[in-house]
Amino acid sequence: MPRTPEETFRQLLDLLLAKDMDAIADLWAEHGSAEFPFAEGASPGRLDGREAVRAYLAGYPELMDVRSIPTITVHHTQQPDTVVVEFSAHGSTVRTGEPYRLDYVTVITTQEGLITRYRDYWNPLAAASAAGTLPELLGALRAEATR
Repeated sequence: MPRTPEETFRQLLDLLLAKDMDAIADLWAEHGSAEFPFAEGASPGRLDGREAVRAYLAGYPELMDVRSIPTITVHHTQQPDTVVVEFSAHGSTVRTGEPYRLDYVTVITTQEGLITRYRDYWNPLAAASAAGTLPELLGALRAEATR
């Protein structure tokens, strides 16, 4: 029996803590997508396909050292293939050593235990601040605003 959407998401979080980005990418359906509606600056707004997700995640452990996921709340929807998950990730930024604490809301849709659509809502300012890239993000936002 395939994993439920909640089981798939919980496995994703376990793999994130284990820093196994290849295994996370393997949770995606071949043509599944990842969307980041609040992405700004150099962050992509959308990834199409498992291999695009794999490429995006490849260097993540060198950027963020996620050490715990202290809160997880799963909301089941009327569609059995979709859940909405609120969670927090805590750790540190590898580049700066600064503490990292970010809250997320993720909508995940699966088919046969694989992710077909992943929508991740996070605060790009908080992420850039923790990563030490806030000046670059603000520069990109200024450039975008003056177009």
